Amino acid sequence: MAEILVVDDNADIRRLFQAMLGKKHSIVEAQDGKSALAMIRQVRPKLVFLDVMMPGELNGLQVLSAVREEPALRDIPIIMVTARGQEVDVINAERHGADGYVVKPFGLKELGIWTDKYLG
Repeated sequence: MAEILVVDDNADIRRLFQAMLGKKHSIVEAQDGKSALAMIRQVRPKLVFLDVMMPGELNGLQVLSAVREEPALRDIPIIMVTARGQEVDVINAERHGADGYVVKPFGLKELGIWTDKYLG
């Protein structure tokens, strides 16, 4: 089973990912940017779904930038997940190195597109 890291400060969103993807994939979780960066370094997941807006030291875009700066991590696919779906938000995420963008609320089909693309 491929490991997917789900990063969101909302426990309900993390449970939703678990319910939608947990039968086919191993889901690990983080609730803030700092723990997300630590998990990415430790686990080296095959795919990351990363919330943009999170409390604490690092938001999702800062985590994304940090991962892209580390040669050993920069190729990990990161899909940004957010309630902000304006074109400027998508462009900003792409500039930081995002591989994709999912707007909340989302469905299984949308998550399946990304997992199929990166996990086969």
